[in-house]
Amino acid sequence: MGPHRIMLLNGPNMAALGEREPEVYGSSSLASLEEELCGRAEKLGLVLESLQTDSEGGMVAAIGRARRDHRALIVNPGAYSHYSIAVLDAMRAFPGPVVEVHISNVHAREAYRRRLLTAEAADVVICGAGADGYRLALEHLARQLAEA
Repeated sequence: MGPHRIMLLNGPNMAALGEREPEVYGSSSLASLEEELCGRAEKLGLVLESLQTDSEGGMVAAIGRARRDHRALIVNPGAYSHYSIAVLDAMRAFPGPVVEVHISNVHAREAYRRRLLTAEAADVVICGAGADGYRLALEHLARQLAEA
């Protein structure tokens, strides 16, 4: 059967991680975060595939593709988390566990960021832990998939 595959999907503006508002999102680049997470996944006996898109349709399509051969999904929908029914529906259609991650504590930010529509489709939501939120999501999924 091979190792479990997990999709890591980051939404709009995440390509600017490390440059965009480092006081909010930290100073690590998305590439370095993905590299670290892929190495951690390997140590956990998992395969992590990473994708970043600024497009709402790109997120929906990526989640649709992940349904075919990934056991779990880690997703940071970015701004789409606040209003995208299309991303919400794609996440709902994903057959495995879904962990939604937000680097910042959205509940301590502007009022419009406090509503996470997509969280309705997530099994777990992690926010405010910085980049550690992704590590926590990966470790949680590794345990959950091992128990399944």
